[in-house]
Amino acid sequence: MDSIVDFLGATIDYELADRICCNNHVFAEPSGYQEESQVMLFDRLDPNAENTFYDSVCGIPLFIAPRGRSFEDFKKESIKHGWPSFRPEETLSDVNILDGGRMESTCGTHLGHNLPDDDGDRYCIDLVCIAGSPLEFNGVAPDETVVIAREIDASPITSTSSEETSESNSVRNGIVLFSFVGIAFLSLVAYKRGRSSHQSDHEIINSNLDAFDDKVAYQQTDDQTGELI
Repeated sequence: MDSIVDFLGATIDYELADRICCNNHVFAEPSGYQEESQVMLFDRLDPNAENTFYDSVCGIPLFIAPRGRSFEDFKKESIKHGWPSFRPEETLSDVNILDGGRMESTCGTHLGHNLPDDDGDRYCIDLVCIAGSPLEFNGVAPDETVVIAREIDASPITSTSSEETSESNSVRNGIVLFSFVGIAFLSLVAYKRGRSSHQSDHEIINSNLDAFDDKVAYQQTDDQTGELI
């Protein structure tokens, strides 16, 4: 994450980035931070090319802009809202939308929120969380082919929360079914043991009664009177 301090030659506040990206799910960097004199984001981007933005924590590519619109449109919308604003076609597959519209990368880095408008989903993102350097493999940064391979379709990102809920329900239902079967099995075992124990007790009682009768008969005297010992 140290690389963000010199993002495109800008001076990014490391403590702000650490607080917003790694220790927060609610708050955002100050509105207009992208235009502060030490940052001046749009003066540092290439207006004639697609610019890739990387996760500030782990370096994976998250957004490519502008795409499907002009650089001026991208800049105008971002400045209007106060934060870099991306559209679905500019968003890569390592970006997840969670419950409530909160967005994070697959590395777990908090990114911002989905704030839809009349044109559809609009991803309002904290610059400090997408100011990273490319993830390197054996000292080599990924080329454009690798970046393109990670992209999603130009359709809006589907929320992962519904998939997680469905998966959780399946697991929970499986646990309930397993528990029910287990309880039924244990109940059957207990029932059989109970019957076996009852039968054993009955046999023991009968045996004791027979022994008692024999003992009484053995103690009887000639005058047919008996004395219990």
